[in-house]
Amino acid sequence: MKRVKDMVAEANAQVRHAPAAELHGMLGQEGVTFVDLRDPRELEREGMIPGAFHCPRGMLEFWIDPESPYAKERFQSGDTFVFYCASGWRSALSAKVAQDMGLAKVMHISDGFGGWRESGGAVGERPVRK
Repeated sequence: MKRVKDMVAEANAQVRHAPAAELHGMLGQEGVTFVDLRDPRELEREGMIPGAFHCPRGMLEFWIDPESPYAKERFQSGDTFVFYCASGWRSALSAKVAQDMGLAKVMHISDGFGGWRESGGAVGERPVRK
C-alpha cells in the first residue's frame, strides 16, 4: 500500500512550496490567487485568508479542466495559484494534480493555514455566498 505521507513527499519533490511566513508578501499581488481547499466547516470554524478562492478539494480536478461541465474560468486565468489546506498535506497533493493537469504556476503553503495563522498572516471570515 502506498502511504499518504509518501504521496505528499513525492508531491513536494515535484512542486514549489514554502512555509506560510515566506508567502505573506504574495497576498494581494496582481496575478496571484490563493486557493483554500478546506472543507466548508473548517472555513466557518477558523476563517480563511482574505481574498482566497475557495475550491473544495473534491472539486479541484473538475474545476480546473476547461472541458468539464464544472470548469471555473478562474483556473484558466494564468495566475499563480497558491494552494493551502490545514497543514499542507491536501495542498501538496492538489498542487501536484494541478501541475499535472497543465497549470504552469502552482505552489502550496507547506505548513498550511495553521502555519499562516501562527506566523501572523491575515485571517478573515468566510465570505457569505449570495
